[in-house]
Amino acid sequence: MTPILLAITLLLGVTLCYVAVCAASPFGNCRKCHGWGFEMKTDRKSRIKRGKDCRRCRATGKRIRVGRWLYNRWTRIYRAGTTD
Repeated sequence: MTPILLAITLLLGVTLCYVAVCAASPFGNCRKCHGWGFEMKTDRKSRIKRGKDCRRCRATGKRIRVGRWLYNRWTRIYRAGTTD
């Protein structure tokens, strides 16, 4: 197998696996709060405390995956263009 063919096969495999993940689980953990929904802070005695709600995920701890967001956008544009 040539290196180019191997690279294409690996890239295709990774892409198909990501498509399967986006279809099975469209929401992933928030990258900012790591799925907690809020920041973790420490007080002066180094004890961990709950901080403010995460603004990125609006305190849910979940965000839509990039692949699913692109798919949703594509279907919305397609539907808007094909309606009579």
